[in-house]
Amino acid sequence: MTSNENIFEALSRVIDPDFKKDLVTLKMVKNVELTEKELRFTIELTTPACPLKDYLKSESEKAIREIGFEGEIKIHFTSRVTTRRTDLNLLPGVKNIISVSSGKGGVGKSTVAVNLAIQLAAQGAKVGLIDADIHGPSVPIMFGLKGARPEVKEVNGKHFIVPIEKFGVKVLSIGFLVDERQAVVWRGPMVSSALRQFVTDCIWGELDYLIIDMPPGTGDIHLTLVQTVPVTGAIIVTTPQDVAVADAKKAISMYMMPNINVPIIGIAENMAFFIPEELPDNKYFIFGKDGGKNLAEEFDVPFLGQVPLVQSIREGGDRGKPVSTDKDSITGKAFYDLAQNTARYIAVRNASKDATKKVEIVT
Repeated sequence: MTSNENIFEALSRVIDPDFKKDLVTLKMVKNVELTEKELRFTIELTTPACPLKDYLKSESEKAIREIGFEGEIKIHFTSRVTTRRTDLNLLPGVKNIISVSSGKGGVGKSTVAVNLAIQLAAQGAKVGLIDADIHGPSVPIMFGLKGARPEVKEVNGKHFIVPIEKFGVKVLSIGFLVDERQAVVWRGPMVSSALRQFVTDCIWGELDYLIIDMPPGTGDIHLTLVQTVPVTGAIIVTTPQDVAVADAKKAISMYMMPNINVPIIGIAENMAFFIPEELPDNKYFIFGKDGGKNLAEEFDVPFLGQVPLVQSIREGGDRGKPVSTDKDSITGKAFYDLAQNTARYIAVRNASKDATKKVEIVT
């Protein structure tokens, strides 16, 4: 008769492709219940948005059949998002802080950040989003929250902002605090102060991922972020065209500077190709082809995926219902894959690299 020992021995031959180790060594196998007719056990994933779930299920079943077990196999999946944070003085309940950046404006960075956050939440993660693009906040429009004002809560004599929640995402933007027709004419120190306040004076609670939609380019606010909190990693958004890729290289280089040293989670290529609504099988490479993919290869960082140029993306953002809320659409599928790859590579980053530390001095 098959024993628990046999089961663990079989599962020790199932290798996780990302971590290059077996499920037993990774301590992913939990709650094994074995009878003559049935085997039940749990595989604990490193993220609810795991693209390898089906693979691990089929490989586990195959390994168990190979030792002669003929009963029913029931595999349950749970998740525990990993973290390498050690400095928990700020945002103690936040496991991963992710910067979404671009070398230049107009590449759809905020669109990617918004849809990524919504998709991660839809796949079971606890997600927050800070709109740190102070001069051009677009998150309120994309979330359908124009005119919304966050609650202010007093805790131990101090006032804290409570982020607004929609689509399962906790959201905060300077657009919630100023009139949408009012230009935010602030010098660098005021912009940096606003970002610090969004981090230090808000009630974020428990989050698996806090996504920060950064302003385009490289500047004061980027340095403020890495000096304020330990950033888990950065996602760089670009379009395929050479001009955008050239500027994206500068954003990558900034995070890779020795005195900043923030890991690159990956490259997201937006507007990768145009798909006409009436010809959904046709692709037109208006801005060039594979610029983001080639950029990822050049810097030896993960490529997170391609998002097509489709009218529904613009329409969804304008009416406050982003396309990722429709998981069955072409664009919804693209952002679903992007979210899965992002979560996957964050887990790989946490397993393979040291904890990111706050930048103390930038020279």
